[in-house]
Amino acid sequence: MEVIMAWLLLLVAGALEIVWAYFLKQSAGFSRLTPSAITVVAMIGSFGLLALAMRTLPLGTAYTIWTGIGAVGAFVVGIVVLGEALTPLRVLAAVLIVSGLVLMKVSTPA
Repeated sequence: MEVIMAWLLLLVAGALEIVWAYFLKQSAGFSRLTPSAITVVAMIGSFGLLALAMRTLPLGTAYTIWTGIGAVGAFVVGIVVLGEALTPLRVLAAVLIVSGLVLMKVSTPA
């Protein structure tokens, strides 16, 4: 049960990483108060949940999965919400990141 909870905490931490990345963009270099505040709160939540997940999960696995969720999630939000370019090379990069995440998960005993 502890391992399942650690993975759930890690997934939420990754989702909060996507939130803070989006609002960091919206903050315009921390010049807008509300997006800046959301960024800071989401960062604290994300780091806190990552730290809790790391009590159970290996460092390399937890950190890799956390950053991968954030990277791919921010990529998707950038395309869907912000209208950023969707190019074959960017898609390939995202697929490679996800492939690495899957491989990291299946190779972790916890």
